[in-house]
Parts: sequence; C-alpha cells; structure tokens
Amino acid sequence: MLRSQTAFCRYAWGLLGYTLLVIVWGGFVRASGAGAGCGDHWPLCNGEVIPNNPALNTIIEFSHRLTSGLAGLLSILLVVWAFSAFRSKTSVFRASFAVFGFMMLEGAVGAGLVLFEYVAYNPSIARAYWMAAHLSNTFLLLAALTITAWTASGHSPPSFKGSGHTGWLIGSSLVGLMVLGASGAVTALGDTLAIGGGLDPTQNAVVDTLTGLRIYHPLLACAVFLLVAITVFFVKRQTSSERVIQFGYVLVGLMSFQLLVGLVNVQLQAPIWIQLIHLLVTDFIWINAILFASVSLTRQPAD
Repeated sequence: MLRSQTAFCRYAWGLLGYTLLVIVWGGFVRASGAGAGCGDHWPLCNGEVIPNNPALNTIIEFSHRLTSGLAGLLSILLVVWAFSAFRSKTSVFRASFAVFGFMMLEGAVGAGLVLFEYVAYNPSIARAYWMAAHLSNTFLLLAALTITAWTASGHSPPSFKGSGHTGWLIGSSLVGLMVLGASGAVTALGDTLAIGGGLDPTQNAVVDTLTGLRIYHPLLACAVFLLVAITVFFVKRQTSSERVIQFGYVLVGLMSFQLLVGLVNVQLQAPIWIQLIHLLVTDFIWINAILFASVSLTRQPAD
C-alpha cells in the first residue's frame, strides 16, 4: 500500500470516530432541549453569523452546527483524497462519494428540523417522522464511512450478489437494525417531550401516542436480537474464517449489552447520560454489523 493510501486509511477511520462524536453531541442537543438555541434561523444563529452574548442553549446548538459543518468539510477532503490516492473507479472512491452525499443530506435534514421548528419540546407527529428519517440517514452515513475505511485498509467491499441464504439473512438483519434504530429515535423523542419537557401525555395527543409506543421498542429489540443471533450462528456454520466469527461474536455481545443499557434507561427514566450511552452503543452495533457483513460477503477480487 502506498504511503498516501496508508495516510488516507487512517484519515478515514479518524473521520468515522469524529462523526460518532458529532452524532452523540447531536443526541445531547436533542435530549437537553437545546435544539432551539439558534431560533428558527439557519445557517445563521438567531440572525447572526456568530451569536453575541449567547445563552447556554445557544452555545450548545451553535457548537453542534460548527462540529457538523466541520464534518461536512472533512467529507469533501475525503472524496478529493480518495480520488487522488485510489482513482475514481475504485470501491474506496465510490464509498467516499457516498459519504459526501449522506453527509450533505444529514445537514439538510438538520436544517429542516430547525426551519420547521421541529426542535426543543415541539410535540408534533411530523417531528417523529423527521427523527426516524434522520436516524436512518445517519446509519447510511456511518455505513458509507465504515466501508470507505474498510476498503481503504485493503479489504474487499461486501457483495450480496450470489450470496444465497447468507445474503438474505445478513440483509434482513441490517434492515432490522435500521428499523430498530428508527424506533429508538421516536422512543427517545417521546422521553424528551414527556420527561425532559414535562409535557403531560394526558393533555397532549402526540405525546400520548409517542409514550404509548414506548413498549414496542424493547419488544422489537428482542426480535431483532434474535434475528441477528440466528444470522451469526448460520454464518458461523458456513465458514471457518476467524475474522467472521470474531465480528459475529462482538455483534451479539454488543446487542446483549445494549439490552441491558435499555433496561437501565427505562428503570432510571431516561437520564441524558444513559440516553447518550444508548445512542453510542447503537452506533457501535451498526458499525460492527457493517463490518460483519463485509467479511461475510467478501467479493473477490477487490476492484
């Protein structure tokens, strides 16, 4: 591997790590109710480029915008560097271009949330749909980042072509994880409104609906956990690859830990610090699931 490719590989993994921090900080913005810190202005903050004498919520929201904006700039560098080091026809470049696309869409969704005032303690059913879409795009962004870094490390990209039952199981598990993540985003919104915002479900139909849906998230989590466990067991029987087995065990272990975190979250009535741990573990599960899919559905030779 050339020196420029080695450096790019480190950069790609570093950008994945940085993006995780941005996502968790965004979770804090939502959970703390600070999303309206810049009003309904975007890209300006309360009509200013740099807020003057900002309140705490403004500092929290503005800092999230800065870190998100930096992630967007870093994704542009990712594409340019990938083209320079690997050329346009490689899987690395294609994955890096997908990163840029999903990063821009992430920013657009964030802007929409602000402009439509689906922030802070706004109890609208449309906001729940936006949150689910936001989480889904975040998953796609993390998947593209993971594949970029993985293929830049010299590994082949995943391919479902000709994968048979293995491909169907892994694909179903990935879809299940994405649906579970979207469900978690809606559940977290209900907790933010009812617990953080103090909105009484008996006085607000939307909050009542969101809190009423809370019971289905852990049930869905158990169902997806069972699907993933079956998938890992099936794939394990089809291969002797230690790497596949290791990623599979880590995936099942992370999901088991997440079930425990979810239980603690419910028992403690969703304090912000547990919500952030829950979100971070969710992202770790998704990244590991993408890596598990990559090693299980290896396409040879890599292009």
